[in-house]
Amino acid sequence: MTMNNSVIEFILLGLTQDAGKQKAIFGVFLILYLATLLGNFLIVVTIKTSRTLGSPMYFFLFYLSFADACFSTTTAPRLIVNSLSQKKTISYNECMTQVFAAHFFGCMEIFVLILMAFDRYVAICKPLRYTTLMSQRVCGVLVILAWVGSCIHSSAQIFLALQLPFCGPNVIDHYFCDLQPLLKLACKDTYVINLLVVSNSGAICMVSFIILLISYVVILYSLRNHSTEGRQKALSTCTSHFIVVVIFFGPCIFIYTRPPTTFPIDKMVAVFYTIGTPLLNPLIYTLRNAEVKTAMKKLWCSKV
Repeated sequence: MTMNNSVIEFILLGLTQDAGKQKAIFGVFLILYLATLLGNFLIVVTIKTSRTLGSPMYFFLFYLSFADACFSTTTAPRLIVNSLSQKKTISYNECMTQVFAAHFFGCMEIFVLILMAFDRYVAICKPLRYTTLMSQRVCGVLVILAWVGSCIHSSAQIFLALQLPFCGPNVIDHYFCDLQPLLKLACKDTYVINLLVVSNSGAICMVSFIILLISYVVILYSLRNHSTEGRQKALSTCTSHFIVVVIFFGPCIFIYTRPPTTFPIDKMVAVFYTIGTPLLNPLIYTLRNAEVKTAMKKLWCSKV
């Protein structure tokens, strides 16, 4: 299907047009992005090299941190560069690539969060079968399925994006390319495509969030039969996971489960799940996890 595209590049307006605020955005988001890379890099290296962090939970945390670093990298660098650049353009091909990458790593994060919740469910509710159900082979297969599922989702998104014809307006009122702002620029009726976007991204966000909520309710219910010490340890771990889930899924559901309308607050909401969550995940999983903190101290103190 050939589309009549007269637009070869787009202009990203970013978070603000105020020159003074743009300089502040450059400084703030550069620090946040570097902190995100550093935090997730520390977790990846620590888990990879530590012998004490070999359980399935840390296996999945390794991939969550990797996905976080990549997810942030799909949006943050261009936001940082454009905040000081006079030419805030992005080519059509680069825009489509950004759509694919953002949805791929974002979806990967969703699936890994589900795997982590499943791991906690099995560990707490099925402790006698934990080593069998969560063997190294099973965990590897689950991660591969997460990669495949993310690829299918992002391929569907890029397929929808490629169906959009752009005949004139090319100014995107956002700091990165996504389907919602692109739908606003398309010179055709986008009602059906928006329904497909909602049924794809929106459904993944809502269904995944509901699954996670149910899993944590079941876990909390089952904790009534555990000892006080075991209950406190499980609650600490699950609380960390739940904080991440709320911070990530709240903005995603707001963006992807509604009609094709845009609001001024959309860009700030997007900052939460594209930049905020990848930054907070390392802090949440290290500050609230004694095993990770101990492993980090041993690893990095021995390097000094």
